[in-house]
Amino acid sequence: MAQRAAMGEGLAALTRRSHATLRDRVRRLRVGVWLALQAGLAAGLAWFVAHDLVGHAQPFFAPIAAVVTLAVSVGQRLRRASELVVGVAVGIGVGDLLIAWIGTGPAQIALVVALAILVAIFVGGGPALVVQSATSAALVATLTPPGSGLSQLRFVDALIGGLVGLGVMALLLPTNPLTVVSRATAPVLDALATGLARSASALADRDRRRAESAVGTLDHGEAGLIRFEEALAAGRESATLAPIRWRSRGPLTQYVDSAEHIGHAVRNARVLARRTVRLLADGEQVPDRLPEAVRLLGEAVTWLRRELAEAVEPEACRGRALSAVGQATQAYRDGVGFSGGVVVAQVRSVAIDLLRATGIPATEAQQLLQESIDRA
Repeated sequence: MAQRAAMGEGLAALTRRSHATLRDRVRRLRVGVWLALQAGLAAGLAWFVAHDLVGHAQPFFAPIAAVVTLAVSVGQRLRRASELVVGVAVGIGVGDLLIAWIGTGPAQIALVVALAILVAIFVGGGPALVVQSATSAALVATLTPPGSGLSQLRFVDALIGGLVGLGVMALLLPTNPLTVVSRATAPVLDALATGLARSASALADRDRRRAESAVGTLDHGEAGLIRFEEALAAGRESATLAPIRWRSRGPLTQYVDSAEHIGHAVRNARVLARRTVRLLADGEQVPDRLPEAVRLLGEAVTWLRRELAEAVEPEACRGRALSAVGQATQAYRDGVGFSGGVVVAQVRSVAIDLLRATGIPATEAQQLLQESIDRA
């Protein structure tokens, strides 16, 4: 019986993992559909342009260059296309010059590739430029006889592929920059709002476990900042290259201007949450206004997400952030311990970050904060 029960539990666990894995695969598939459409269309168009319009007999590198341009993360495609073309040019130039002068052979190939890499590094290229320089130089040294013209065709194919890849991204299947950015922003702001709300609830109920869960939530939010920054780069690229997305540049600017301050808010909130855990562990007193201050900060974050998505002036976020400062100031005057004083200070820090995220300059944000303290 015990063996059957163990087997049943094992099968149930395997079923749950299979379902989770299947859901993950379906989710990744939905995300990859757009890239597959862009890459497939770009590869076909690149071959058509190079073969049928330009007249290259075997333009194999044109579709490769198009796919390479699109296969990197969105936000780096313009740079990758440029590095692809420049890298091919550097490799071909170095290879043609040296092979025509010193001939071919193992030693010559090693020298050509090494010099192509050094030239690519000297001109300030990234990894893509260096790799393309090395592979193009190796191709010239091994497969392309000097003066045959095949290496020049490879350069033209690289240029065609890179431009077609960018054209597909910009004109035929451009991503919506606001959708990309808002999807990446939501998890960060949700984690920030949830972490603050849990910290407030933990303070009100003196629940240390809930305070520790708030720390974990905010840690997860900080991990999402990298994806948020990548999404901003993607949004800027799409809004710059795609004419039909130019109208989104105004609302996108709000996200760009707020990004740095949202990151500061998440990190300051983590300090607040960790100090809340310490406060509860030490049994310090908790004035009633302190959890209210933290709760208002969480509301301010929720409003910031909504107002950014709707591209409206974030007045509600500002109002709640300043109200949180007022409540924290009164809590401080009611009497707090050392950790409570740190929580009050972090409420003010997060409030400043949120005010800056709404577009208020540093001097004005500090002035509004001081006015809120004085009123309290």
